[in-house]
Amino acid sequence: MTTTEAETDTDLTRARRAFRDDLVDAGLLIPSGIDGLYGRGAVFEDVISGIDALVVAAGAAAHGTEPKRLRFPPVFPRESFEKTDYIASFPNLTGAISTFTGDNKAHRALLADRESGSDWDHHLESAGTMLVSAACHPSYATLSGQLPNGGALLDVYGYCFRHEPAVDPARMQAFRMHEFVQVGTPDQAQRHREDWVPRGLQVLADLGLTAVDVPANDPFFGRAGKMLAANQLDENLKTELVVRIYGDLDDGTALVSCNCHRDHFGETFDITTSDGEVAHSACVGFGMERIALAMFATHGLDLSGWPASVHSRIPR
Repeated sequence: MTTTEAETDTDLTRARRAFRDDLVDAGLLIPSGIDGLYGRGAVFEDVISGIDALVVAAGAAAHGTEPKRLRFPPVFPRESFEKTDYIASFPNLTGAISTFTGDNKAHRALLADRESGSDWDHHLESAGTMLVSAACHPSYATLSGQLPNGGALLDVYGYCFRHEPAVDPARMQAFRMHEFVQVGTPDQAQRHREDWVPRGLQVLADLGLTAVDVPANDPFFGRAGKMLAANQLDENLKTELVVRIYGDLDDGTALVSCNCHRDHFGETFDITTSDGEVAHSACVGFGMERIALAMFATHGLDLSGWPASVHSRIPR
């Protein structure tokens, strides 16, 4: 939802704005002056820590082997970004990093534009880096080549950026995803996605949330994107675990996403299985801030009033 859409005065928009304002007043979110970009208060971070502990435990119980734990900064090389093909499908969500590389004369020109109130961005050039759009994206470059027997199982956690300014606090521009990624044979990838649907539902249930699993598609951009979205639905490649943060005012908010990528990343990052075939991949991603927000919407902003079974999971 864009800012323009957010300004439309509907019951849903009012509910989203009221929820955001309540979170800010309670010190759970700290506004930055830009829709969808917030700091987090101490209590909010405590809840995130509790959620993450449960996610990690679910991952440990789910896999016969311990996933390889990887943590990346929220910035990665443009070359790797281009291999993900994200720019083709979601150019409107993308964040590129630019910097100044000029001399003193160019700097004076930049300052002159700034002082006159003109745009000065054109004085900057690409830094060769991009903001991470999905936590798993930086991991595929580390797997180029032939995988060992059994493929690769990864535990990836980090900040992501998507340019979606909105009043809805559940649609942040900067947010965290905790993902479990399987790269290997087509069967391994498909099984990974399917097995994580009930596991993800159980994680949310343990947090006192009532979720449902629904077939879904990504918001692909442009005319060709409609065909991609239809194919994704037809081939059952994406399932979202959804909770109604705003009651019956909308169709719910996706807190967890289970995705099968087929051979997309195997092809573009030159990843093969142990028998030399192009690798397939799948991931399950837990939206940490969205899960926390669903808990506050469901149980209230004061943790002392939360159910004991849920409150006990929050470190204090």
